[in-house]
Amino acid sequence: GATDVQLGTVWTLAGVALALLVLTTVLSWQTRVRLARAAETALAALRRRVFDHVHRLSVAHHTSQQRGTLTGRVTNDVEQLSQFFSWGGIGWVVNLAVMLAVTATMAVYDWRLAGVAVACAVPLFVVLKRLQRRVLAAWDSVRSRVGEMFGAIAESVAGAAVVRAYGVQDRTTKRVGGTVEAHRDAYIRAGRLSAVLFPANEVFAVITTAAVVLTGLALGPGGGLSAGEMVAFLFLVALFLEPVSEFTEILDQTQTAVAGWRKVLDVLDTEIDVADPGDGGTPLPPGPPEIRLEGVSFAYLPLAVPGEVAAPVAEPVWALRDVDAVIRSGAAVALIGATGSGKSTLAKLLVRLADPTEGRITVGGVPLPEVPFSSLRSRLVLVPQEGFLFDGTILDNVRFANPAASEGDVRIAFLELGLEDWLDTLPDGIRTDVGQRGEAVSVGERQLVSLARAYVANPSCLLLDEATSAVDPGTETRIARALESLSRGRTAVTIAHRLSTAERADWVMVLDAGRLVEQGAPADLLAAGGTYTRLHGSWMDATRY
Repeated sequence: GATDVQLGTVWTLAGVALALLVLTTVLSWQTRVRLARAAETALAALRRRVFDHVHRLSVAHHTSQQRGTLTGRVTNDVEQLSQFFSWGGIGWVVNLAVMLAVTATMAVYDWRLAGVAVACAVPLFVVLKRLQRRVLAAWDSVRSRVGEMFGAIAESVAGAAVVRAYGVQDRTTKRVGGTVEAHRDAYIRAGRLSAVLFPANEVFAVITTAAVVLTGLALGPGGGLSAGEMVAFLFLVALFLEPVSEFTEILDQTQTAVAGWRKVLDVLDTEIDVADPGDGGTPLPPGPPEIRLEGVSFAYLPLAVPGEVAAPVAEPVWALRDVDAVIRSGAAVALIGATGSGKSTLAKLLVRLADPTEGRITVGGVPLPEVPFSSLRSRLVLVPQEGFLFDGTILDNVRFANPAASEGDVRIAFLELGLEDWLDTLPDGIRTDVGQRGEAVSVGERQLVSLARAYVANPSCLLLDEATSAVDPGTETRIARALESLSRGRTAVTIAHRLSTAERADWVMVLDAGRLVEQGAPADLLAAGGTYTRLHGSWMDATRY
């Protein structure tokens, strides 16, 4: 009978244990799923926030090196946070709960031995705290090297055609390889420091167990625990040390996540140097605007890469100095000058991709910093020199400026610009795929698509940076015809690289070394015998042969 009772008790306890095991498994699974969902939702919002912040920074922050670094912040560094929240976060909670529960249980058995176990664990945390600073600095270095590596790889891939054309694959590979090796060395150093954590934990585990046993023996049978209780207590010590051991691994993962988090915060803390006044601003008045430049100067200042140590202060490089000019409403103005004279910089200032270092610009009588971006971007459109196209069709790229435009609106744009004959020569017409960065079409054709995109945007003021690359005569004629149609009824400022563009303008502004040295009607400037006359002569000589 007693045996039956004992067996019944065993089966009951086994059933309870099984039920608890199933319940624990289900709860653990639910905890991880919910934590992962919450973490990824928060991190997705963080990625969007960082991406939005990056696009609100001025063009001064978007050098080739910083593009790779900023890409790393949005992707790789946030991914480190994702990995931590998927496991490390819950690890902290679970292991801390286990440690507290086991410590309380040990204290019930014998508070003196519990004190010994905890006292032995304290030096471990002191050692880990000291290692923490060095490990964190090492992982910060890894994150920095990742940004440099991303920048070098992105630049090399984007310039692959140029690399092959000049046969400098070995040099480029060596440069990229240098950033890869720098990342490898930084990672190995961080891993070496992190690897110290595990053996340190093992040493302290042995010391703790030995200290508890020796203390128990010293207390003796009368003042300590029985042999059975000592075995149970050592089992509790093992349970106490297990989360401590896992803490060392979690701490390593935490350092990586903290390093990534700091880099992300560095981006978010980067001041928006070209701020949108928003609803508190003054929208531009209707119609083609008059543009005034009053003592405008602009200097390129050395900027620290977000998350990096700032470079020593260097002298600013002045791209524009004391420019005073008036661009009349509805006028067609040509900016001309030698390479590096400040033409492209001036165009960027007019659409507020950057703000002047000195002086001010007004558009339609409104100071540019007071114009909301929603008004400015819809009224002033910059067609850049490179004619950047996104992967997709011509239709997709033209509608990029106005998603509400229908296919019919886009076709009207090509018709009004006199480009329907070019569109008819394409294999799939308006649905021709342009490839990544528009590489499936020529430089001149990318410019044509950019002009159609500007037409669909329907701006009051157009700023065009002409492509410097040579185009065939037919495409150049189409560009000139489209530009003339697009400029009609608008204030148009063109950075002219062709004589024909300058000759067609109502007004010419001549820049030299960042200063406005001449301005006036083309015929008047030609007769004046100054810088414009010299540039005109150079153009004529270049086209004579």
